[in-house]
Amino acid sequence: MTQYAVVDPARGETVREYESISDEALTAAIAAASEAHETWSRSTTAEERAGIIRRVAELHVERREELAAIIVREMGKPLEQALGEVDFAADIYTYYADNAPGFLKDEPIELRDGGGDAFIRRSSLGVLLGIMPWNFPYYQVARFAGPNLIIGNTILLKHAEQCPESALAIEQIYRDAGAPEGAYVNVFATHDQVARIIADPRVQGVSLTGSERAGGAVAELAGRNLKKVVLELGGSDPFLLFSTDDLDATVEAAVNARLDNNGQSCNAAKRFIVVGDLYDAFVEKFTAALTAVQPADPNADGTVLGPLSSAAAAQRLQEQLDRATAQGATVLAKGSGGTPTSRPPSSPTSRRTWTRIARSSSVRSPRCTAPPTRTRPSRSPTTRSTGSGPTSTRRTRSRPCASPTGSTPAWSG
Repeated sequence: MTQYAVVDPARGETVREYESISDEALTAAIAAASEAHETWSRSTTAEERAGIIRRVAELHVERREELAAIIVREMGKPLEQALGEVDFAADIYTYYADNAPGFLKDEPIELRDGGGDAFIRRSSLGVLLGIMPWNFPYYQVARFAGPNLIIGNTILLKHAEQCPESALAIEQIYRDAGAPEGAYVNVFATHDQVARIIADPRVQGVSLTGSERAGGAVAELAGRNLKKVVLELGGSDPFLLFSTDDLDATVEAAVNARLDNNGQSCNAAKRFIVVGDLYDAFVEKFTAALTAVQPADPNADGTVLGPLSSAAAAQRLQEQLDRATAQGATVLAKGSGGTPTSRPPSSPTSRRTWTRIARSSSVRSPRCTAPPTRTRPSRSPTTRSTGSGPTSTRRTRSRPCASPTGSTPAWSG
């Protein structure tokens, strides 16, 4: 049986464990979500449902410090970044509360011939299952649940096993904001129970943000049951450096792109591809800047780099690093083991920078962080960028990967 638990990664302590939902309780949860769609969703307007989402946003602001402390404890996010995530989630809810009713208005279609009227109407589908990741516990839920509830879909929310406190805190906010029973239901489901939810004929769709392995399993279940599915899976984003007139600023952008959220963002810079003429200087400055950032207590003011999310994550990273060196990587810098607060032998915070990994190396995968790699200069050096900052770099946002509208749509029929 899946065990939901809060294990503080900065101290290695199990704070509290939570039992998975029983089959009987899961049956009741699905029934409640279906009933809420058939009654509440069909008897309220988008404006009325948006009012609830606006209150959800307000409660995130009112409970900002409490919510931030929870995810620091659950997955080691530095406190300043945790507060920023809560604020961002509140902004997303506010955005949809302000704009979704307008988005959902009937859209007239001009007929080229004949009589009558035609228009596009967007309406709810029913119960949706959301499977959320641990790296952005509030943001990911906000962009999925907020717009879908306004359109009238009801939500079964299965959060990551290491985020039970934030999952319960979100559910409580929805209740306190006035959402009726069944509109938003948290379920501590096992993997087998997730399959059961997807197969249930009352459930109309599933959205997952997570690993490729999890996405493949959910896509197979959704396809077998002819359910709508949205997947946002892990990435291996490159940081491309073709030219620059300010290498120091470029290096600063590269370090920020690598270390945001303790380096655990899907859109973090995981591979560094550098034009040959800048390679040696970039590697020297990047290594110095990266190793200057020291792991610290995620609860402390000013902490930039906290622990990895779990001991298992640290072990997987160590195995990747060992494979890299075994396959010919050159280690340029090596971190020491230990958590930011207690430094036990098993380390969620050890860091290494390496370079010159062969193209055939098994560590060149979406889950690994690859080193700077030389490229041949083109006859006409070009630049690529996203956002502001040095025009010669590809920069990732300091916030999670998605615009306020997100990659998870509000499903409609």
